[in-house]
Amino acid sequence: MGRVSEPEKAASQIDISASPIDISAVIPVYNEEQNLGLLYEQLKAVMQELGLRHEIIFVDDGSTDGSYDVAQSLHARDDCVKLIRFRRNFGQTAAFSAGFDYARGALVVTLDADGQNDPADIPRLLDKLHEGDYDIVTGWRVNRQESFVRRLLSKMGNLVISRASHISIHDRGCSLKIFRTELVKNMQLYGQLHRFLPELASTIGARVAEVPVNDRDRQFGQSKYGALTRAPRVILDLVTVSFLLGFFSTPMRFFGSIAFASGSLGTLIGLGLALTKIYHGLAGGWAGFHAYEIGARPLLLFSFMLILLSVQFLMMGLLGEMIMRTYYEAQNKPTYFVRDVLD
Repeated sequence: MGRVSEPEKAASQIDISASPIDISAVIPVYNEEQNLGLLYEQLKAVMQELGLRHEIIFVDDGSTDGSYDVAQSLHARDDCVKLIRFRRNFGQTAAFSAGFDYARGALVVTLDADGQNDPADIPRLLDKLHEGDYDIVTGWRVNRQESFVRRLLSKMGNLVISRASHISIHDRGCSLKIFRTELVKNMQLYGQLHRFLPELASTIGARVAEVPVNDRDRQFGQSKYGALTRAPRVILDLVTVSFLLGFFSTPMRFFGSIAFASGSLGTLIGLGLALTKIYHGLAGGWAGFHAYEIGARPLLLFSFMLILLSVQFLMMGLLGEMIMRTYYEAQNKPTYFVRDVLD
C-alpha cells in the first residue's frame, strides 16, 4: 500500500457534506500590492494539492497603494477569489471579522498578506485539527524572523496573557490559524481582539491546539506596526478579555467581590474606632470617653468612603446582571453551545 501524502491525509478528514465549500482563506490586506500575487499563487497551489473546494477572501482594509487593483485582477481570473473593500482603514480585527462574516467554508484559515505565513503549513494544521478533534489550531513561529527586542517583548506578552487567561499558547501574534466555521460565526470582534481569538473561543468551550510553523522573511514592503506602539492597546484588550472570560455572564461575582471587600474593610475600620472609644470610656470614665474624639479622624472618613464605595459596586453588579438578562433575553442569545448530540 502506498504512503498517503500529508495533503491527501489532511483533505481526507474534512467533512464536505455540510458545506458547499470545504475551506475559506481569510486574508486582511493593507498596502501589500507586491506580496499579494505571490501569496495567491502559493496558497492556490496548496489548496489544489489538498483537493479542497475553497475560496480565498481578500479584505482590503483601506489600502492606499495598488493592493485593491491586484486583488481585483486576481478576482477577475479566478472565481474562487472573493474581495471585500472597506471604505477606510478599520484595522486588522475588523478585517478578520468581515472575512468571517462572508466565509462559507466548513473551515476558516487566516493568514497575513505580507507573505510571512507559509501556506505550505496548512496541511499540518488540518491534520492537528482532526487528530484531537480540536476547534482551533494556531501556528507557533518557533524561529521568528524578527529583531531580538521584538521577540523578547512578544515572549513576555504571551507569558503574561497565558497566566491571565489560563490558556497556554506560545505565539498569539501568528495569524496562521484554522478554525471551525461555527466557532468564528459566534464571536464578536472589536479593538485588537483578533490576537485573543483562542481566549474568546474558550468562552464557548473551544478546544485549542498549537503547531510549529515556518516564519518567512518579508520579501516586499515594511511592517505596518511595531511592538511598542501596539503594546498599550494590547494590554487594555487583555484586561477586557480577562473580564469577559471570568465575569461576562456573572458580573455580580466581579463587582460583588469588590463590594464585599470594600464594605468589610470599611466596617472593620469603623468598628475598630468605635471599640477604641468605648475602651477609653471604660478606662477613663465619662471624661475619657468624651476626650477621645474620632469624629475628626481621617480613618473614620475613610471607613465611610469604603462603605459607600461598596454600595456603589453592589449597584453596579445589579445593573450588570440586569444588562446581561436583557442581552440574553431581548436578543435571544444562547446560554450554551452544543458540540455533539447523539439521538
